[in-house]
Amino acid sequence: MSELRKDPVTGRWVIISVERAKRPSDFSVSVDWKEERLCPFCPDHESERNDKELFVVHYHKQDSLNSFSKGEKEWMIRVVEDKYPILDFYGDVERIGEGMYDKMDNIGAHEIIIESPFHDKTLSTMSIDEIYHIFWTYKQRFLALKEDKRFRQILIICNHGYGAGGQLKHPHSQLLATPIVPKSIMEEIEGTLEYYAYKERCIFCDIVREERRLKERLIIDDPSFVAIAPFASRVPFEICILPAEHVSSFENIQEEEALDMARVVKETFMRMEKILGDCPYNLFIHSSPFDKYRVSEYHWHIEIMPRLTKLAGFEWGTGFYINPTPPELAAEQLRGAMD
Repeated sequence: MSELRKDPVTGRWVIISVERAKRPSDFSVSVDWKEERLCPFCPDHESERNDKELFVVHYHKQDSLNSFSKGEKEWMIRVVEDKYPILDFYGDVERIGEGMYDKMDNIGAHEIIIESPFHDKTLSTMSIDEIYHIFWTYKQRFLALKEDKRFRQILIICNHGYGAGGQLKHPHSQLLATPIVPKSIMEEIEGTLEYYAYKERCIFCDIVREERRLKERLIIDDPSFVAIAPFASRVPFEICILPAEHVSSFENIQEEEALDMARVVKETFMRMEKILGDCPYNLFIHSSPFDKYRVSEYHWHIEIMPRLTKLAGFEWGTGFYINPTPPELAAEQLRGAMD
């Protein structure tokens, strides 16, 4: 019989369709990239795209150069301005009332993090060192942009595969700084504060403890991070990676923690690829807002949502997600993927 499950953080209800449970073999979804005549993110194409470079990480002698040949592909990661930004970096935030309606200028930052010079790399095939440098680059951009008092929130988003909104195969992600706190994070903050006011504990810390105790939705249990299939998973094989210790803001991550996280992220994607193949997915980093909007009770985390199913009229009309793969089944499959 199907179950209604309530997300303990946001209060959102989902339908877990137990009687129609789908295993990995029931899905046949590929990344389905569009053909690219000339990849603008590959080395030696920088001048053709004419991007404004904001930050760069170079290879050093101690780094693994993989298949590099001498004198080529010297950069490891590049951060550039998006050529077609969703948000306009220049200008001031001005809030305007129009009768009962509110609006404001479309101010923010929109950056592209080109995660590797190699066109076909993925988070499952990159080295731990390469993934560490990606997340350390995220941290540096968080620290730089939080100094801009116009911004309240930074989001990291990765759209992998055409079915997940990805346009280019070359490994990259997006950073967006916004003058408001997005609704999805505000819902998590409100749920966190309500739980803390009642129990004087972080709800995410309690989730980590409970999932470690039960083990049925636990995928990876590292001393520093856990990967779980959330109790009220919205989509099949949804995964959440959380720091085991309470940290509200991603940009406070330390070097050793970033290395641990890189190891857990790589293993997570290796397990996903073993079970689901190279499927489309969305990845998000949710972190506390900045400065006076910072919420110390919040707990930053990574959300990974494989795009194996499509939303239909019921989901759009009601706000309910229908998940045909119980998270317990997904976690069991992912735990056994490397056996």
